[in-house]
Amino acid sequence: MNELLNLSEHILKFSTILSVIGIAISLVLLLYRMLIGPSNADRAVALDTIGMGLMGLAALLSIILSSTNFNDVILLIGILLFIGTLAIAKFLEKGVIIDRNLD
Repeated sequence: MNELLNLSEHILKFSTILSVIGIAISLVLLLYRMLIGPSNADRAVALDTIGMGLMGLAALLSIILSSTNFNDVILLIGILLFIGTLAIAKFLEKGVIIDRNLD
């Protein structure tokens, strides 16, 4: 029974490290897409996806460290991503984020 528990711990550690490497590679590719993207919409999607990748990295770090303290960080990143996505969408649509005209 103890050997099975050790095997499952090794499998979990290997899979989380492999996932961290995969997300890190995707973040580098998304960073390239954000900087060189052909349009502003592509840059906005890349920026949003980078934020989701950061949420994934925080979740994997929480699993690796066996801590639940990162759940608040993940939630905060998600809220900031939502607000940022709305601001970018409004900027792409109207050209301004805050309307000064109250009409």
